Amino acid sequence: MSTAPQNLEVNKVKPIVAEPVSSGQHDLLDTVPWLPCSLTLELPVPHFTIADLLALREGSIVETAFHHTSDVPLRVNKLLVGWTEFEAVGDRLAVRITEQI
Repeated sequence: MSTAPQNLEVNKVKPIVAEPVSSGQHDLLDTVPWLPCSLTLELPVPHFTIADLLALREGSIVETAFHHTSDVPLRVNKLLVGWTEFEAVGDRLAVRITEQI
């Protein structure tokens, strides 16, 4: 048997390493802007029952535990990323980000 070293080709996989962003460099997330995510706002509704849910109709109003000036938690894929407040923009309801975490 030969004891000479053999040259074997090995597929090397280079891991993706997140490095700090400095001026002139792009953030790792900038490379995947098409990646879908779920954005949610959480409004607790105390004492809401299945009967209340079944009674909902167009034009129904549901009272929440938040005061209209309170900040509402903003989550992306269930991870808290900031706080928002509601704002009317024309005939639409929008949220303004008040704090990013």
